[in-house]
Amino acid sequence: MRRSGGAPLLLTLAAVLLLLLGALELPVSLLRVGTAGLGAAVLLLAGLWKRSQERREAAFANRVCETLDALAAGREPENYRPYEDSQLSKVQGRLLQYQDRTQEGRRQSEADKQTVQELVSDISHQIKTPMSNIRMFTDILSQQELPPERRTEFLATLSSQVQKLDFLMQALLKMSRLETGTFALHMENASLYDTIAQAVSGVLAAADRKRIPIDVDCGSGETLPHDPKWTAEALGNLLDNAVKYTPEGGHIRICVRPWQFYTRIDVADTGIGIPPEHDNDVFKRFYRMPSSGPEEGVGLGLYLAREIITRQKGYLTLKSEVGRGSVFSVFLLR
Repeated sequence: MRRSGGAPLLLTLAAVLLLLLGALELPVSLLRVGTAGLGAAVLLLAGLWKRSQERREAAFANRVCETLDALAAGREPENYRPYEDSQLSKVQGRLLQYQDRTQEGRRQSEADKQTVQELVSDISHQIKTPMSNIRMFTDILSQQELPPERRTEFLATLSSQVQKLDFLMQALLKMSRLETGTFALHMENASLYDTIAQAVSGVLAAADRKRIPIDVDCGSGETLPHDPKWTAEALGNLLDNAVKYTPEGGHIRICVRPWQFYTRIDVADTGIGIPPEHDNDVFKRFYRMPSSGPEEGVGLGLYLAREIITRQKGYLTLKSEVGRGSVFSVFLLR
């Protein structure tokens, strides 16, 4: 730094002058006078240099304080020159970087807080109905004398509400793990056929009750990097959605096609279809179309499916026509 080199320079000049005086072989008395005058000059210069340094340091500190005051007030420093090669500019640049990081952290904290508030509100709304039904049927069964057949009917209804509540809690747990990043993907080069078989097994009983066949077009040797458990969960949600909204006697088909960079998995049904204006809405958390009717659901299946596929660096698309069915296409990197 230039500021710290002033005193050594003065001492060096003084030493050079003394050597010159000695080399000229001046009389001792004159040499003494010259030496004394030179010493006084050196002391004077040193004092002036010290005062100059103190003023510079005070100005530097004041400008740094002005920068801090401006940042605290949410303003950009007036004396900031980002392209100037000086210590002040470097310090100001670091302070601005720190402020940017702090503001980004604050914005993320506010966004997380808003997400939690919305999540709590959604959960409360979803839990309210089954809890009210459970409370109502429990009061009826405990306070009234009912014929055996009515009691059996109410107990069956009560059991279905408990199952719905359990399903909701499991779905909320999965959603929470996805959104908070607490779940871990275990990517491996696994058989896609086995993953699809696991997904189909979860909806086979419901499909049989509605006489809906599920055809699978996938080679048994087809493999690609994916998490078998979570991918089966995503495909199972797509199949569950297809079974729910496909009329009795309909048809579901799963078709796998390897592409150059992706493997495409189509889940096609002959269900009620989705209007074009709802193509994006169906992937939102807790969203259910008005045409869903009496079908059981909480509006989390498609949301979870997209989140799971996205976290494997894949994507999910929808092509649908009202009254003719839907095709959900999963794309996974090969």
